[in-house]
Amino acid sequence: MSGEFSGKVALVTGGASGIGAETVRQFYKEGASVLIADLNDTDGQALADSFQDPARVQFCKLDVASEESWEQAIEFNRQVFGKLDILVNSAGTAVSTPLEKMSLKEWQFQQSVNLDGTFLGVKNAILEMKEKGGAIVNIASIAADVGIFAAPAYCASKAGVKNFTKAAALYCAQYNYNIRINAIMPGYIETPMVEGVLKQQGQPGSFGEKLRELHPIGHFGQPEDIAAGILFATSEKAKFMTGSSIPIDGGYLAQ
Repeated sequence: MSGEFSGKVALVTGGASGIGAETVRQFYKEGASVLIADLNDTDGQALADSFQDPARVQFCKLDVASEESWEQAIEFNRQVFGKLDILVNSAGTAVSTPLEKMSLKEWQFQQSVNLDGTFLGVKNAILEMKEKGGAIVNIASIAADVGIFAAPAYCASKAGVKNFTKAAALYCAQYNYNIRINAIMPGYIETPMVEGVLKQQGQPGSFGEKLRELHPIGHFGQPEDIAAGILFATSEKAKFMTGSSIPIDGGYLAQ
């Protein structure tokens, strides 16, 4: 199989839907073997089964907030593909409970998935990659740089992802691991997670239109817009880029 990523192995968390699923499709199209890692085993396995070359796409159930689950996923990847070249930490969650009504459990849940899950992914990927090198992309958000009234816990977690990406990239550079780590900062993308947040607001049409207007380009992004950035950041075209956070946001942060 020819392609920009021919011979490479990528693990994509949150790979059963949204940005993760589109990233899986694009890596496959470019010749990579891909491990779809997600808690949603029904959609994850269905996506894996949809490809013409089943040997190149496998599904593994993964709870990103569990260290044991990560260790099992890495071992599964090792047995199936033998190596790991690329990690995409795409799994994420957003809860839109009003701040004064948000429970500590809800707050901690968002941190555990978005931030702890990213840490555990990077940690385990470094262990797999440090001898031969590799590339990691963490999905941050425009919420890492701006406050969003409906998502304070999400904002906190994504700000953590952005700065952790910088520190982890410098760590790998300091120890000459040849592992590049970058973050992508999506604006509002038409995914099941964003649709869920809009519904939580009670007036999805009105609120959704207001969000659309915040993007100077005039519309929400699509999963393929973010997947394109992920593939660039993990490719040889980006060999001089590490510790960076790239907005793909329709001009949201340019205002």
